[in-house]
Amino acid sequence: MKIRKYYLNERAFTLIEMMIVLMIISILLLIAIPNMSKNSSIAQERGCEATIDLLQAQVGAYFIENGELPSSLGVLKSEGYVTTIDCPDGTELILNGQGVVAKVNE
Repeated sequence: MKIRKYYLNERAFTLIEMMIVLMIISILLLIAIPNMSKNSSIAQERGCEATIDLLQAQVGAYFIENGELPSSLGVLKSEGYVTTIDCPDGTELILNGQGVVAKVNE
């Protein structure tokens, strides 16, 4: 049976080095996580704005083809103008005299 002798010239991580690395990683995560969650909400807002723009264009196309505005967004969906009438974040959209807008819950 061989017994391995440890020499001073062998290199390994010490406990202090490992703790320093873990502290650096945790500091970087503390900086990165809030930025990621902020970017997610911005992406959802922009996705909703894009959906509203698409629906506005389809309302215009419906008006050009039929000579009248649709009574609701459901009409656009049922006639095949759009496949979805919801924002990515679940905000309900409605059609009123000003166009397509996000429904405000009171």
